[in-house]
Amino acid sequence: MNSKLDVAIAFCGLFEAEVLTSLMLSHWGHPRATEKDLVIDLVETASEVLARARLGEKFVEGVQPTDMSFIAAIWYAEANQVHDSNDEDVSLRREWLRKVQRSLPSCFCDPDDLVNPEMH
Repeated sequence: MNSKLDVAIAFCGLFEAEVLTSLMLSHWGHPRATEKDLVIDLVETASEVLARARLGEKFVEGVQPTDMSFIAAIWYAEANQVHDSNDEDVSLRREWLRKVQRSLPSCFCDPDDLVNPEMH
């Protein structure tokens, strides 16, 4: 049986990974959303992040390596690019990161912290 992490790694190789990344960039107003090279770079970096997570490396506080998702890996890839950036659009890129985290909080926490509606 494939783990959630294995599925996320496999997803990176699909065209749909680029589509989802483009949609994420557009939907939350990334200033470089139309740059095809950014999409490709983010997907490639996310693939590397997920492969390293499979080896036990932790990338996002509160998320165990085995719980890394494609979305969290895309977020991390962009956060890593923005971290020491001096680009004029860095504040807009940081705002995009905040929007993604606020909109998809389940990608940035321990799954055990989520409420299971069947148990309540």
